[in-house]
Amino acid sequence: MIPAFLVTHSGGFHADELLSSVVLTGLFPEAELVRSRAPQWITPAADRIIYDVGGEYDPQRQVFDHHQRGAPLRDDGQPFSSFGLVWKHYGRDYLSALAVPAEHIDFVHAKFDASFVLPIDLTDNGALSPTGPLAALALPSLLETLKPVFDDSEPGAEDRQFRLALDIARSFVKANIAASAAKLRAEAVVQQAIIAAGDKRVLELPRGMPFRPAIVKAGADHLLFVVHPREKDWCLTTIRKADEGFEARADLPASWAGLTDGDLEAASGIIGASFCHNGRFVAAAKSREAALAMADAAVVEAIGIE
Repeated sequence: MIPAFLVTHSGGFHADELLSSVVLTGLFPEAELVRSRAPQWITPAADRIIYDVGGEYDPQRQVFDHHQRGAPLRDDGQPFSSFGLVWKHYGRDYLSALAVPAEHIDFVHAKFDASFVLPIDLTDNGALSPTGPLAALALPSLLETLKPVFDDSEPGAEDRQFRLALDIARSFVKANIAASAAKLRAEAVVQQAIIAAGDKRVLELPRGMPFRPAIVKAGADHLLFVVHPREKDWCLTTIRKADEGFEARADLPASWAGLTDGDLEAASGIIGASFCHNGRFVAAAKSREAALAMADAAVVEAIGIE
């Protein structure tokens, strides 16, 4: 049954019910979002989904709270927040509503759960606390900065700010999912390019796209650089050794670092070379031929160093 109401608590808001609301309003756009703690609203009924309030977890009655004793845990014993519970039961349908291909839904669902939902669950339950100088920029912290300030006495201020935060949270969720789905589409393109490259050290792609996961998956350890067109020029980039950090399989030549245009052409001996980052992880050229020539020169230097 399609719900007529989506019910969560009133008052101050947190990331978990905001993000739950993103999923549920996206899946049931005609339903009315109600923020209340009144018994007539948080009592289970056939016409509503209740989340982050209600004092129980009962999927059959569409109640998804996690504050009560005996609150549900993941299979590995980690706690759910309302977001995790809503994602568990409605996430796949939400992905389908976003037009994620059916064959990709399980992968995207699991990836989003692990990388996005679980940290929200743990933070909301006090099992994870963002630390360090970037702690204030963690998504739960940023969303909570949108709460009304203590002396905002305008009627409906909390609901007004909740709606504002909901729009922002929706943008993050949809962008994250779109990026994950795009990586799967890119993987097929990169795999074909790897086959076409054979034993060459340079991978040429038809456009900029995520490439490292497909390279790792294919076991293409011989590849050192990637070349692809951009809007007005061509890009030459390195391949990172690991997901974390910036160490590359091979750097661009040290003699190119920080040079542009004529200076780079002189240093590289390649007409059309136009830019090399001082960090030696990305360069640009005015044409495909120049980009490939730069890549070949970078390979020669890298192999000579090894």
